Amino acid sequence: MSLNVLMVSDVFFPRINGVSTSMQTFRHALLQHDIRVRIVAPNYGNHGAEDDIVRVAGRPVPRDPEDRLVSWSAIRDTVHAEAKSADIIHIQTPFLAHYAGVRAARAHALPVMATYHTLFEEYLRHYAPFIPANWLRAAARRLSRTQGNAVDALVVPSLAMHQRLTEYGVQSALHVLPTGIPLQQFSKGDGAAFRVRHGIAPDRPVALYVGRVAFEKNLDFLLDAFAIAQRQRPDLLLLVTGEGPALANLRRQTEQLGLTEAVRFMGYMDRQGELLDCYAAAQVFSFSSRTETQGLVLLEAMALGVPVVALAYMGTCDILNPGQGCLVPEDDRTDFAAALLRVINEPDLARRLAEQARQFAHLWSDTAMAERLAQLYHQQVRAKRDPL
Repeated sequence: MSLNVLMVSDVFFPRINGVSTSMQTFRHALLQHDIRVRIVAPNYGNHGAEDDIVRVAGRPVPRDPEDRLVSWSAIRDTVHAEAKSADIIHIQTPFLAHYAGVRAARAHALPVMATYHTLFEEYLRHYAPFIPANWLRAAARRLSRTQGNAVDALVVPSLAMHQRLTEYGVQSALHVLPTGIPLQQFSKGDGAAFRVRHGIAPDRPVALYVGRVAFEKNLDFLLDAFAIAQRQRPDLLLLVTGEGPALANLRRQTEQLGLTEAVRFMGYMDRQGELLDCYAAAQVFSFSSRTETQGLVLLEAMALGVPVVALAYMGTCDILNPGQGCLVPEDDRTDFAAALLRVINEPDLARRLAEQARQFAHLWSDTAMAERLAQLYHQQVRAKRDPL
């Protein structure tokens, strides 16, 4: 049976983050299951023609101008109108999109689901440091509990998130369902060509970070660890790929550490081309976030055969395990630096990790995860139409 799914979000491409990537990945993979996804998301400017994407007006968010704060009336009315031709509503963010999605689902007697992408208990303290941490923590937990219990089912990308939301008191059905990786896309990249384009010597060791350049990503830790490693390998280069509100701070830290010639901030890269080449140019993927609900970039690096050195917290614990293409150091800058150096200095270890990474990434294909999501959609629609 074919289904029409209405995804509602306060963020989508061209804004690059895990939520946008998850929506896009599932949107394409679900077509194989005769499920059409229509997206309501903010307008960021001139997008050109976009099939099944409806843009609503918004304005830049203070202190984070990459994001958009949508107009309540615009998203409310748009979601209500689009819901008339939908079989189920799938909310992707906990801001105005959540309330518009729940409101429309109730008005049209539709099942409504949500995906819990972001651990706001950890996220908010980086953006409202003037508010006492215990107040923020309580508010984030209360919001997550209230919104989680307002939907029929809640998708979480990891076992750790399932446990955390259960502790919050969420009683809606929780389903652990990670975002898959489009393996056909992350199968090859031209690292040599990337190095030529960016003036990187063929034999220079390269560590890579891909993701938002945001405070919650713990990138100050990564720079400190890299500085320790670079003292032993002065030729080591770190590429930081992405944009975000912490960029100015990290540039200052780079200067203070004397790393201006050893760290390059690359900005955003095209996910269909330049980013793949960037991954392929690296010897090791480095990741120090403690707040990830999944960590898609880890799987992207693994799919391209790049060994990973990362801290295992929250959602990344489902990915980072022995024999899966990674080294997991202690939450200590010196230990993290030592793990980076092991991959760089031990070619046999690097080759073994690369092969493990490719094999492990195949377990996370977009087609496998989309099949599970399709089954969940059908289950929710049947339950709404035939509650007995």
